[in-house]
Amino acid sequence: MAENEATTWQPSEADLQQVILLLQHSQSSDTTTQREVNAQLDQLNMNPEFCRYLVYVLGELPNQPEPLRALSGLLLKNTIKQRWQFLPPEIHEFLKTRCFSAIGDESPLIRATVGIIVTTIFYYEGTSNWPQLLPALLTFFRSENYDVLEGALGALQKMCEDSAERFTSDEVNQLLGPCIMFFQSSSPKLRALSLNSVNSIILMQNDAIGSHIGQFLANLFALGQDPDPEVQKQLCRALTLLLESHIEQIASQLPDIAEFMLMKTQDPQIDTALEACEFWLAFAECPDLCRKYVEALLPRLFTVLLKCMKYTPEEIVDMKGDIEDDANVPDRNEDIKPRFHKSKTHGGKIENERDLNSTDDEVDEDDGDEGSTEWNLRKCAAASLDVLSGVFGDECLEHLLPVLQTTLSNPNWEVKESGILAIGAIAEGCMTGMSPHLAEIIPFLINALNDSKALVRSIACWTLSRYCHYTMQQGQEETFKHLLTQLLARILDHNKRVQEAACSAFATFEEEACNEIIPYLPDIVRTFVEAFKRYQAKNLLILLDAVGTLADSVGDKLADPQLSQMLMEPIMQKWNILTDEDREIYPLLECVSSIAMALQKAFLPYTQPVFERCVFFIESTLNKSLQAGLAANKLREEIGPNGPTEAQLAAVKKIDTPEKDVLIVAIDLLSELTEALGSDIQPLVAANNSKLIQLLYFCVNDPNVEVRQSAFALLGDLSKSCYPLVQPFVHLLIPVMATNINPDNISVCNNSIWAIGEIAMRVGTGISQFLPQIIGPLVFVMTRDRPAAKTLQENCAITLGRLGLHCSGELAPLLPQFIRPWCLALRNIRDNSEKESAFYGMCLMIDQNPNGIADHFIFLCDAIVSWNNPPDQLKAMFTNILQVFYRSVGPDTWNAFVTQFPNQLRERMQQQYNL
Repeated sequence: MAENEATTWQPSEADLQQVILLLQHSQSSDTTTQREVNAQLDQLNMNPEFCRYLVYVLGELPNQPEPLRALSGLLLKNTIKQRWQFLPPEIHEFLKTRCFSAIGDESPLIRATVGIIVTTIFYYEGTSNWPQLLPALLTFFRSENYDVLEGALGALQKMCEDSAERFTSDEVNQLLGPCIMFFQSSSPKLRALSLNSVNSIILMQNDAIGSHIGQFLANLFALGQDPDPEVQKQLCRALTLLLESHIEQIASQLPDIAEFMLMKTQDPQIDTALEACEFWLAFAECPDLCRKYVEALLPRLFTVLLKCMKYTPEEIVDMKGDIEDDANVPDRNEDIKPRFHKSKTHGGKIENERDLNSTDDEVDEDDGDEGSTEWNLRKCAAASLDVLSGVFGDECLEHLLPVLQTTLSNPNWEVKESGILAIGAIAEGCMTGMSPHLAEIIPFLINALNDSKALVRSIACWTLSRYCHYTMQQGQEETFKHLLTQLLARILDHNKRVQEAACSAFATFEEEACNEIIPYLPDIVRTFVEAFKRYQAKNLLILLDAVGTLADSVGDKLADPQLSQMLMEPIMQKWNILTDEDREIYPLLECVSSIAMALQKAFLPYTQPVFERCVFFIESTLNKSLQAGLAANKLREEIGPNGPTEAQLAAVKKIDTPEKDVLIVAIDLLSELTEALGSDIQPLVAANNSKLIQLLYFCVNDPNVEVRQSAFALLGDLSKSCYPLVQPFVHLLIPVMATNINPDNISVCNNSIWAIGEIAMRVGTGISQFLPQIIGPLVFVMTRDRPAAKTLQENCAITLGRLGLHCSGELAPLLPQFIRPWCLALRNIRDNSEKESAFYGMCLMIDQNPNGIADHFIFLCDAIVSWNNPPDQLKAMFTNILQVFYRSVGPDTWNAFVTQFPNQLRERMQQQYNL
């Protein structure tokens, strides 16, 4: 469509009136009318010409009612979001030309709606497909009409907030100059919009401001006394962004900026105070500068932060914090947070890849606010106190303790509650300095567990969980018992928030205490069983986690028949009544995994229903995934060269691709069952022609990384417990394992290598036929320049050693390639059967090729003496290798060689092998 046509098009009057009538009727309160109108609008929406009428009503009918025009814009926005790629090019051009018609409308609502339309088109087109956009905006910025200026800046602000990365650096440079000049506008709205736009640009492209930094700072600092709340909020945000990205440019101003932000953290406008409070979080990321510029402010800053940590009356009402007894009120689905499962890794703990980059100094997200998921001033202040205590350590206490003492003794419960939160927030950063005070603080906190206010009881649970290790020190037995008893009482509290906090705190207590809680197991189990009767859906998830943690912490001490029967009764009741789609099924599976590992053989009476349901979960998920894949492939074959039609895209969206979470959890539970029961699992695995192992073949080929990770772990466990059932499938499974020896996916690679090692132990010389597929990848992992994760290196070394048990002749020539990293990987692991089998295999390889270790003999010696008490046969093999080397070089060369050893290695060689 020619551009001239886009500007000259006029609607059919009859069609226009029909659209207006529909828009009027859509606002009817009558549900039947609404349903009919929506059906007609849906039908019209399939006609691209309808977009012309919607943008026309929005922008060019100023006499129509404002709500009707805004509704027209909302419908257009939805159409653009749902159907942009299916609208013909002439409609694209028409909308890009006519969407600015009402950019300067006298109605703020219409101007804002136009901005939304412009932003939505920009999201899909960017400036590369909409070259007229930037010149149009720059022209509007030169207008003397206030409404045009506000409309254009409002549109830019929305574009920057949603899609600032779509502007090129050159385009950002063109926009920044006018935006910064608007900081001086007489209109507070324009000042706020322009500053908001620049903030969004800095957030996405922080280098962009570099060439404008002088002008930006001069105009920014001039806003310090601006009376407008939104300008002040955006100013605080800008200063925090500059602290994060251009600290060197504002270094000389930091003392004044810090004073300003301290004042703004107390701003009566909560949004402004929150933006200012974010500054302290950001400052703590630069510890040296933080110490330099914040230390003098600490006495005042801590007082301000504690005030910010107090619940506001509105927050208490919003979170229903004033309701004390709600244990019998059912939870809404939207109140229940999603939970995520971590797949099983063998041979030691390797987190999922998404967790590998996490650091220990990240802010603890568990901030004691169980009832609120929104980031707010209270949470930000508590997090700021947390990170600042990490920067300043015990130095904080000089300024904090007097404030805390006053706060904790305040008769106002909201103030006291904020003080208890503060004690928890500084637990990690000031633990050493707090230790002398804990004899007084812990009893105070335990006493707070019986406070009349639920929010005080709740935060006391959380704070106690941060210090519970203190009660496990020598001489604190009574305090330990008192805390345990009171937490159990709070688990059965009549308030759901307290139940949740107590359950979470007790899970931490269990992890810290481990065997210390064994004498109290009957009381703990009875409390958990009672909680199963009382808890609503949300807290049941927390309870299941606490039960699983108990099993992990005390292990086989839970296998006492009386205890296990008491605990398993409500667990199996849940198991039987929960549907496959119930969100509680995931934590229940995880909980049962932990219990199975703890009970070991005592879990046998419960095994069959658990095993069969897990197999069902695996099979049904794989079947759904297969059907979804077939449907998707069929659609792909039907898609033409011009891409999918709208109907085809709708069909793709209707394909029900199953979530793999339940599949992963089920595999992991079977892995725990197999490990717990050993060969007793064999009859169940053998059922239906070893259906489970057939299903596992599909799992190890699944595109989902976590599915493969868990499947390889289960495969290794099955190889240990019931290898005869695995054996018929080995020729299919090992090639798949070989293709997964890829250290880019650490956990999958680790479990695949571990499973190969378990199979190698049982298949004997038959493993040799697979060596060409697996040796190359294993040696690569063992020897690559960038070392793999420690556990992966260890598992790889163990598997290579185990392969040597049956294929020493084939592996021996490769010894010079991997002997050094092999020795380094295994020198620090504890003596166990896996290490033993690996060293046996290595000794056999060395017998075949003793010269292969000559250049790295010192590393072998170091690995040999890492054994504290090797089995007699293995020690004899070590002695033989060392003696062969000794005799081959002679005493003089040997003595000269040994003098190069570190002292500890030389002493251990002398003590253990008299060499």
